[in-house]
Amino acid sequence: MHDSTLDLNATPAPLSGLRVLDLATLFAGPLAATMLGDFGAEVIKVEHPRKPDPSRGHGPSKDGVGLWWKLLGRNKRTMALDLSRPGGRTTLLRLAATADVIIENFRPGTLEKWGLGWSDLSATNPRLVLARVTGFGQYGPYARRPGFGTLAEAMSGFAAITGEPDSPPTLPPFGLADSIAGLTTAYAVMTALMARERTGEGQVVDMAIIEPILTVLGPQPLWYDQLGHVQPRTGNRTQNNAPRNTYRTADGRWVAVSTSAQSVAERVMRLVGRPELTTEPWFTTGAGRARHADVLDSAVQAWVSRHTREEVIAAFEKAEAAVAPVHDVRDVMRDPQYEALGTLTTVDDPELGPLRMQNVLFRLSSTPGAIRWAGRPHGADTESVLTELGLTDRDLAALRAEGAL
Repeated sequence: MHDSTLDLNATPAPLSGLRVLDLATLFAGPLAATMLGDFGAEVIKVEHPRKPDPSRGHGPSKDGVGLWWKLLGRNKRTMALDLSRPGGRTTLLRLAATADVIIENFRPGTLEKWGLGWSDLSATNPRLVLARVTGFGQYGPYARRPGFGTLAEAMSGFAAITGEPDSPPTLPPFGLADSIAGLTTAYAVMTALMARERTGEGQVVDMAIIEPILTVLGPQPLWYDQLGHVQPRTGNRTQNNAPRNTYRTADGRWVAVSTSAQSVAERVMRLVGRPELTTEPWFTTGAGRARHADVLDSAVQAWVSRHTREEVIAAFEKAEAAVAPVHDVRDVMRDPQYEALGTLTTVDDPELGPLRMQNVLFRLSSTPGAIRWAGRPHGADTESVLTELGLTDRDLAALRAEGAL
């Protein structure tokens, strides 16, 4: 996996032959389509002719080209089509007849308003899987509200448990809920496609961004239901074990320590020169250690502060205790473990030249995924996609005159 182009011609990708129409914008829906494209699906990104996906303009750009889009738009052909125009509707239905999956994130009712709801799409193609990704789902009192990942991070309980105890709830500085929902949508689509193998029929995936992040947060509802327990903000600490925190080294760097296993907790305390703490009655359980986190954190920090980060990591590794450096992106780009895994790869791009980005999400031993190209310019493949669909030059001219292209 060091070379993202390996085995493209030698071994068919696992999702080759699957056609996906990506009608979504920003992050959750498009990320799901990216995941499918990474493993061989033909993904056609359909954007509005005059209002392209806003992710093209999110974050830093180089030479006027958005870099986030290069990642999110990889392995996708791009075409422009106004679905609200009659010609756009007709063309989309023709595309839908050739597709296996459509991913969309319009507000509920929008596709129906354009004559492109599930009844219209499934009549055109009964085997179609329609993944509908919205903030709050297709029904319920909030369904028609504008929905973004930030709202899900707040509403799910994530923000309430994130941050220091005496500080405000903290939102992540990146698309956490969107990303979780995107990965979940890819899984949901594959589940629906597997069901289609048995039934011969497609179905609708209703993905609400507020839900997958709630699952990732763990058993909070169960704790509350059975015990009335409400998880508080605890900063870097946890109520389940200790020591568990970040610690500053002698050279001003940071490391993170985890002691989820009792044996690891004992090794850490012996390593930092406080073996007597392991004989305390409260040390025998994670919850007991968590109640004495001040003592344990102080012991670990005192030892860590006398050593460089390199020395700390070497000592922990020798002691078989769990530690990791706190990386920023500069460290990630040169970390030997990421290098060994091929986690980052270089993609040649016609617009910007070589680009280093995250590789495909996981490794398959026989049918690996690959990045064939980075995100392409807006509408770059419109004519080729529609010509392959059977549209003539006259048809394209009529769509342009209507404003559908």
